[in-house]
Amino acid sequence: MTSELLLAYVLFCFATAGTPGPNNMMLLASGANFGFRRTVLHILGISCGLGFMVLCMGFGLGSVFKAFPVLHEILRWVGAGYMLWLAWKIGTSDKVSDREAASRPMTFLQAAAFQWVNPKAWAMALGAVTTYAPEGGSWTIVPLLAGTFMLVGAPCSAAWAGFGQGLRPFLDRPAVLRTFNVTMAVLLVVSLLPMIFEHGKPPRLDARDLAIGAPPIVVTPWRG
Repeated sequence: MTSELLLAYVLFCFATAGTPGPNNMMLLASGANFGFRRTVLHILGISCGLGFMVLCMGFGLGSVFKAFPVLHEILRWVGAGYMLWLAWKIGTSDKVSDREAASRPMTFLQAAAFQWVNPKAWAMALGAVTTYAPEGGSWTIVPLLAGTFMLVGAPCSAAWAGFGQGLRPFLDRPAVLRTFNVTMAVLLVVSLLPMIFEHGKPPRLDARDLAIGAPPIVVTPWRG
């Protein structure tokens, strides 16, 4: 990978990981409700989960969805249902809590697993591999792409959680907190709609398109 292509990829990672989407809306809400420290595992789970998705895409997982497109449909609607449930949980939260046992932020494994039902995460991972894996590249290219995504994405995620943490002093009144959480829930649902109705169909790519040595294919990832 040339230095120019690597720089372009870093900018791609920054733009996709740093712009509003399901992950960042949830991090903002988590930082506001639980604080930054309790959201760290959520941040790490997102970063590692996305990196693992890039690895899987780079080593041919897309061919499975090409052969069995019903799997993509199942994941799409399971993901939509799960995100609607999360939006409901966020919207009905009414307490800024540091120690509430019944109210916990996402764990590392939950955040990592969530990427597999997050439509934006699929677009990000697919775009990373098909656009930035050079033609004839060695098998080391995909781990490089995954590692770069993790290194760039983690600070972006931390920034959203930190912004939520900064809002905590303004959310000490129940009415203000309820308004904030309802707003976050609505934004989470809105961030899902374009992927469901515009990019819901599985990508029509041959298995060779997702191989390490495939020619780059321009994919415009959703950044909503």
